[in-house]
Amino acid sequence: MPSSALPASRPDPLQRQRVVTSAVAVAAVAGATFAVAVSIDALVATDAGFVRRALALLCVGGAVVLALAARHLDAPSFGAANVVTLARGALTLLLVAVLTAPATAKAVPAAAAGWLLVALALPAVILDGFDGRLARARGEASAFGARFDMETDALLILVLAALAWQYGKAGAWILLAGLARYLFVAASYVSPWLSRALPPSRRRQTVCIVQIGTLIACVSPVVPRPASDGVALVGLALLVWSFTLDVAWLARQPRA
Repeated sequence: MPSSALPASRPDPLQRQRVVTSAVAVAAVAGATFAVAVSIDALVATDAGFVRRALALLCVGGAVVLALAARHLDAPSFGAANVVTLARGALTLLLVAVLTAPATAKAVPAAAAGWLLVALALPAVILDGFDGRLARARGEASAFGARFDMETDALLILVLAALAWQYGKAGAWILLAGLARYLFVAASYVSPWLSRALPPSRRRQTVCIVQIGTLIACVSPVVPRPASDGVALVGLALLVWSFTLDVAWLARQPRA
């Protein structure tokens, strides 16, 4: 071996621990969620491709989370709080599996479909109140966890908005609720001042919960149209108001 050759670098034990704990968490949550999908199929008699779509989405979603955790997780392990967020994301993927059913394959009656959407979305929003508290209580708060939580919220809002439109509970305008976060991010590439960090805000968190709650109410069978339009419009108006306040705050900050 030439004297100038560098010794082989040893793997970072902490990085290995992050990857292993992340993989265990993803496998456990994906497996449990797939069991839920199989149970739904047995109880509700969904379309023939529901279980396959759920499995594919869970595999792709799990791979994405693993890749991001391996690169950005800044804690010694995946953490219990991130597991809660992961469970919320997995339930959201089951909603995506419902959303992506072919139009000719929607065998579930409208009322049953509405209750199915509520049964999947309600735990996701309830758990949203636990992951942040759990992270703070266990000393697991991290930039990765905060971003993971935020993106899970954004995906849930987008999927619920699309379902509200797909099932005829609101007009196509409700898609703005789901696209608002992504339009804001896209605008930040054109106007970099929009990409600055915003201060923590109880108002922002409350509006997010209210937005999800109004969308769940919108898709619920107990809120018929046109009342569902009104409920959805209230949530959208609050969301637009919250984004407007954030943009106004960013606009007032000095620019380099």
